[in-house]
Amino acid sequence: MRILGLDYGTKTVGVALSDPMGLTAQPVETIERKEENKLRRTLARIDELAKANEVTEIVLGYPKHMNNTEGRRCEATAAFKEMVERRTGLPVILWDERMSTVFAERTLIEGGVRREHRKAYVDKLAAVYILQGYLDSRK
Repeated sequence: MRILGLDYGTKTVGVALSDPMGLTAQPVETIERKEENKLRRTLARIDELAKANEVTEIVLGYPKHMNNTEGRRCEATAAFKEMVERRTGLPVILWDERMSTVFAERTLIEGGVRREHRKAYVDKLAAVYILQGYLDSRK
């Protein structure tokens, strides 16, 4: 049983994957697209990763504001959730992702990753934080 974690952004989707026992999350990749609404290839790649790794559910970061309100990004994320569910046939759980990107940035800075190289890692590391938070909540 593996779980896929997603950090959905306007032009990227960070992807993380749990170990088979559902204890830890590891970064997989960052799916990039040229335009925000061009999602066909993104959805196909998510479906491919889910099938190849025998994923049973997907956790999608839900970008609430710090005051717990929902904005336009939450609406876009909810629509993306429905698309992923239709494409993969798997349940998608929305998970509060507040601060995941900030934590990912801090981790990269503390690890000495240069500013120009951080962009390549930040989204998939944010997906790790999202998925790990979900996995930890299930214990």
